Amino acid sequence: MHSVEIKDLDLNFGSVKVLQGLNLDIHDGEFLVLLGASGCGKSTLLNCIAGLLEVSDGQIFIKDDNVTWKEPSERGIGMVFQSYALYPQMTVEGNLSFGLKNAGTPRDEIAKRVARAAEILQIEPLLKRKPGALSGGQRQRVAIGRALVRDVDVFLFDEPLSNLDAKLRADLRVEIKRLHQQLQNTIIYVTHDQVEAMTLADRIAIMKGGAIQQLASPEEIYNRPGNKYVADFIGSPSMNFLEGVLDGDAFRVGDQTFSTVGYNFKSTASGQASMGVRPEHVVIGDAARAMPNTVDTTVDIVEPMGSDTLVWAPVAGNRFRIRIDGQTAISTGDQITIGFDAARASFFDAGTELRL
Repeated sequence: MHSVEIKDLDLNFGSVKVLQGLNLDIHDGEFLVLLGASGCGKSTLLNCIAGLLEVSDGQIFIKDDNVTWKEPSERGIGMVFQSYALYPQMTVEGNLSFGLKNAGTPRDEIAKRVARAAEILQIEPLLKRKPGALSGGQRQRVAIGRALVRDVDVFLFDEPLSNLDAKLRADLRVEIKRLHQQLQNTIIYVTHDQVEAMTLADRIAIMKGGAIQQLASPEEIYNRPGNKYVADFIGSPSMNFLEGVLDGDAFRVGDQTFSTVGYNFKSTASGQASMGVRPEHVVIGDAARAMPNTVDTTVDIVEPMGSDTLVWAPVAGNRFRIRIDGQTAISTGDQITIGFDAARASFFDAGTELRL
């Protein structure tokens, strides 16, 4: 069953076309993440679903109800914004209950919903405090609780963790995932942070220029990116790319030839192409010599990152990144052999940039 359906959605700001012919089906109880760089249209799409922006064309259905022209309050959604947007003069309990009081919800029902949300979000000791006495993470929990008390089927999150420091983001990410597992409600979550997307989502919709580039599970997007943009966007550090020519079972980059044996091409491919290899799929030393493709090179830059070390080295005239164990002894200027298997690589057409 579909929880949210978007059909042929267009949104224009004057002569500027922001979303064009966008279609998206979101399953009941699914955690869907809209991921992309700033300006790609992900927050705009979320605001269209919420009813905060009036669409130019197309339809939006929530639980089979056509809500395209309905007010936000009539759509059965709860929304959490990037800014906490809490009332500073009210206590946490007041912030949680304010919307319910305005809607005329009975007092007993309000108390029950506030208590349930506070228990789920572990903010029961904070109910009598005001927002000024809370940390950033606690304020965001209250903002989530304000959506939670509405007892709706669909929750919309617009970059809720972007104002928090790295540790708080990691902690609240776990809380949001636990919340979804507990409630099983549909969640549509906007972020530009690929770590949030990969760890939270059942499916990810990667957007660029108001269009969805790929809609798939995190595993599918990571292992089989649909085009070169998706391949480059997902992964930290990003994928290495070599431009060359496909010829049978070989990929030629200048004087260097790489075997493509083991790679599952969609159809017979030849001609100009890009080969992408993730830094974590490249090995060095003795392990490299057992790989189908090996290159002797010289370490250019070493970036220690604790558990991992990022090594930069030239390959076929291109800067290549290799992610290795952080305890490996390696220095700038070292002569190394690197290796990788084409079965774990990705190939893209040079013209269309689609996966081959």
